[in-house]
Amino acid sequence: MTTPTALTIAGSDSSGGAGIQADLKTFAALGVYGASAITALTAQNTKGVTSIHAVPVAFVTAQIDAVFSDLDVRAVKIGMVAQAVSIDAIASSLTRWSPRHVVLDPVMVATSGDRLLAAEAVEALRKRLIPLASLITPNLPEAAALLDEKVAESEAGIESQGRRLLALGARAVLIKGGHGTGAESIDYLVSADGLIALAAPRVSTKNTHGTGCSLSSAVAAGLAKGEDLATAVRNAKAWISAAIAAADRFSVGHGHGPIHHFHKLY
Repeated sequence: MTTPTALTIAGSDSSGGAGIQADLKTFAALGVYGASAITALTAQNTKGVTSIHAVPVAFVTAQIDAVFSDLDVRAVKIGMVAQAVSIDAIASSLTRWSPRHVVLDPVMVATSGDRLLAAEAVEALRKRLIPLASLITPNLPEAAALLDEKVAESEAGIESQGRRLLALGARAVLIKGGHGTGAESIDYLVSADGLIALAAPRVSTKNTHGTGCSLSSAVAAGLAKGEDLATAVRNAKAWISAAIAAADRFSVGHGHGPIHHFHKLY
């Protein structure tokens, strides 16, 4: 029996709540073997990011090639890419290896508000990575930033932005509603098949560090296990909602603490 395997291409979070560390925890929690290619090292904790060290692009490529040349990678999740040259290297690698599923989380700003993607790299993200994606998972501010528009404030506005993001080449778009308001947090899956609204009760907690990273990784995990996209997204939404609801079981750091990836175990 082949073990479902997913690869995360992202930055490292020294405090363990987001980035590569959150991705690998998510894969493990959902029964998927996780491999990684690190694009950047960050010095960060629950209060913010103090330093970023980009990994040389040749080494990013070497990591990706090492994984694909040996492991049966069923899905790829892309998170923090940091700089335009890394985007070019990742795009070239994925074009060469042609994975079936690519989930792109267009990480621009950390939960703490610190910028994680150079402004000049946004256009490279649009042109090189989005066209390779099975799914992109921007939150409301990221969707607006990718389109140079204001943040959408209605379901019609969110769907309209989703359609314009599809026009950039992605096969589907999941616009996350965690930055919205109201009693429910509603994510919107936009694809050629239509619009699916996925609602969950909004949880009042400051412990949301790594939420976006973990949701996109949960979708990738589902795809690696053979789920269709809609099923993978629904299951990921249910899992991340439970992980956020259980976040206050932890007391980690003095800022935005992590979600509880292993809420089903302890």
